[in-house]
Amino acid sequence: MEEKEMVRQEKREVKKAGEAMRPGPVFIPAVDILENSNEIMILADMPGVDGKNVDINLGNDILTIRGTVSPVEDEKEVPVYREINWGDYFRQFTLAETIDQEKIAAKMDNGVLRLTLSKKEKVKPKKIQVSVS
Repeated sequence: MEEKEMVRQEKREVKKAGEAMRPGPVFIPAVDILENSNEIMILADMPGVDGKNVDINLGNDILTIRGTVSPVEDEKEVPVYREINWGDYFRQFTLAETIDQEKIAAKMDNGVLRLTLSKKEKVKPKKIQVSVS
């Protein structure tokens, strides 16, 4: 059995091209993409994001995920030392034509967004009859 090395992945910040809607950094959530014969699953790691603060939009075959982080600090608390990079999350995916866009489901559990993208049923091959005159 081959031994795999664990790799620590740092949060990557999105480079802002335009005006931000909220102050602070915006991060690209790390994702795992899994597939079976019926669907594709996207797992997006968004620590600190509550399910009610996730916004998912679909338009022009682009699936957009946004996660907003609510502050965990009290206004009266003064930061002394920081290692956690708090910020919102943003990621986009271009969907293949094999995805049934009417059957996309999303679930948030413990900071991990699970998107289930159902595949369209494949067109079954059929025999074309040739008429003879």
